[in-house]
Amino acid sequence: MTEKRPETAPETSSAEDFTLRDATIRDAAALDALWQAAGLTRPFNDSHQDIGFALAGPASTILVLEREGRLGASVMLGHDGHRGAVYYLSADPALRHLGLGTRIMRAAEDWLKVRGVWKLNLMIRPDNEGVRAFYETLGYEVEERIVMSRRLKD
Repeated sequence: MTEKRPETAPETSSAEDFTLRDATIRDAAALDALWQAAGLTRPFNDSHQDIGFALAGPASTILVLEREGRLGASVMLGHDGHRGAVYYLSADPALRHLGLGTRIMRAAEDWLKVRGVWKLNLMIRPDNEGVRAFYETLGYEVEERIVMSRRLKD
């Protein structure tokens, strides 16, 4: 029995073959599918609600990399007037190692810089060593903090 491998990108593909753009609400289903494929969705978060909320405000957006109508990567980001935050950074698992994660992350940083934001915070689940290593290659450092939260909606 042979192992089924995910579709891979052509050898000549690179992150530069993808168009960077702001997502729209019409991308919601494709974003949700990408986030599920990347293992980012959780049953306690309504991704469609997150998408609508991010796209509705002037201090947040979702950026995507697209080629031939297919989303290759995305990132949800925003700021509170002081610091930026990134959520749902994803790359299609079949297109990994093309530099899509790096390109979309740099685009997120540029989006925040244009708006005068000087620091970007992000959260990583403790067991996600691969993602931690990815961010470290981009120059991110661990800052010892305790993150606390409280759900405001039932």
